[in-house]
Amino acid sequence: MYLPIVAYGDPILRKQAQPITADYPDLKQLIDDMFETMYTADGVGLAAPQIDRSIQLVVIGFRPYDEKTDSYGEEEERHVLINPEIIEEGNEKDYFNEGCLSLPDIHEDVLRPTSIVLRWLDENFVEHQERIDGMFARVAQHEIDHLNGKVFTDRLSSLRKTMIKRKLNDVAAGKVHPKYRLKRQIKK
Repeated sequence: MYLPIVAYGDPILRKQAQPITADYPDLKQLIDDMFETMYTADGVGLAAPQIDRSIQLVVIGFRPYDEKTDSYGEEEERHVLINPEIIEEGNEKDYFNEGCLSLPDIHEDVLRPTSIVLRWLDENFVEHQERIDGMFARVAQHEIDHLNGKVFTDRLSSLRKTMIKRKLNDVAAGKVHPKYRLKRQIKK
């Protein structure tokens, strides 16, 4: 089932998400719904706070890009991260143009480590810990920020934040209309 995506300005995007356990109600269905929502909105990652659930759950899915052949692979990488934790950041950092389903039509270059050591539980609650890099590392960091109450624009310089302030205000005020459904904050 497709779920509405929470728009920038909603307080849930600023909350620290809570860890979950294997007995979380209807977890498999929630994971399936999150993948469906992410793909419907043309995303590559989605964190539970973006669908109005303050829990530590992330889904990631994309076809890897091969620079040698200048093409996308046939096999999709698909990851479920439960209670993920960045253990270590690599020394090398790089900029990448990021966007976010909760901040439609806003894209900015964000500096992040190119590799991280990540610990997480998969959908079967099997623990993993490994060094990851490339797109998986980039998207994982972006989505883990959501679990920690941050959005990618928090990582921009003060000048860049000032330059996009109007766009951020438009998203928060509901003045954007992406091709997917947003859960609008109800003004009181």
